[in-house]
Amino acid sequence: MSADRIRIGMVGGGPGAGIAKAHRMGMRLDDRYALVAGVFSRSLEKSRQAAAKLGVDETRVYADFEQMAREEAAREDGIEVVAIVTPNDSHYPVARAFLEAGIHVICDKPMTGDLEEAERLNALAAEKGRVFVLTHNYSAYAMVREAARRVRDGALGELRIAMVEHASGWAASLVEADASNKQAAWRLDPAQSGEESLIFDLGTHAHQLLRFVSGLEVTEVSAELHTCVPGRRVYDDAQVQVRLANGARGTLWASMAATGHEHGLRIRLFGDKASLEWRQMDPHYLTLNYPGGRRETLVQGHDGQSPDQARLTRVGLGHPEGFIESFANLYGDVAEAIHRYRETGQAAHDDLPLPGSRDGLLGVRFVKAVGESHAAQGRWVHIPL
Repeated sequence: MSADRIRIGMVGGGPGAGIAKAHRMGMRLDDRYALVAGVFSRSLEKSRQAAAKLGVDETRVYADFEQMAREEAAREDGIEVVAIVTPNDSHYPVARAFLEAGIHVICDKPMTGDLEEAERLNALAAEKGRVFVLTHNYSAYAMVREAARRVRDGALGELRIAMVEHASGWAASLVEADASNKQAAWRLDPAQSGEESLIFDLGTHAHQLLRFVSGLEVTEVSAELHTCVPGRRVYDDAQVQVRLANGARGTLWASMAATGHEHGLRIRLFGDKASLEWRQMDPHYLTLNYPGGRRETLVQGHDGQSPDQARLTRVGLGHPEGFIESFANLYGDVAEAIHRYRETGQAAHDDLPLPGSRDGLLGVRFVKAVGESHAAQGRWVHIPL
């Protein structure tokens, strides 16, 4: 194994896991990581089966994450970073164990399902001085980076209106009734993912995308949550009004019951000079609209766009890149941060737009504010920054 490749471990991602495949493809795409250890399942036998398929040495498959953190930290060739791809309710104890062992963390969102845990984890990441990244991969699309750059450079002028939606139809029927649907089993179980599972799962993506592209914090929310599918134990639709730090107003719609929608992630921002739109289902394009009917379509890979876009484009004009590449982009930026840590011992990466523990904390605060507003019949709730 090349000494330059980053030694990574994984917690979760065993048989039947979904998003872990995207993580592994993302970390392999640019060949900057070597997956060398893991706890891929609560069952040691299943974990070993997964390891065999992934080419991980059986001696570095552990019974639990505490053992893995302890023993990997003690090895001269131990992992430098761990990817956590477990259900939401375990993110906190797993991330804490590895941070305390001095190991960098890449964690699926949300950071935690509990606000006090999120506060503690944010403080611990700062105290330990390790790289901590949440996999809000949508902000790693090339044209999302281009959109953020255009906003920072003043292309829209003063932002007035913001509209973001993550409206999926994956659970427009009672999919959790199918015992073989493992994703539905934990995502729609309030014990594992909370009654506000929808906001943790989809709403935090929309919240982070809005903050990232606009460059503004969401300061207040007024929300209504609803359960569309009879028999479901969690909310599956959320209508949220938002106020931004500059006084702009907007809406955030998150749904898993949007019948016929495959994914439904879209952002629209309206300023006093122009507006923009980006859709994840057609991610190669960014549209800018101007007064008087002029419309400009920016296409990934063209010369003349920002370095923010160009550095994430691998194959050039006319060859669309997508979801797996967004994970690879995120993992690539993490690799840059870890290589710098190797050289300097410092985890700071201000020039790399990676969602960190503060983003995770604000995401959990957003979820709690939405729940509080809903419980108070849509009263406006402030989000502390």
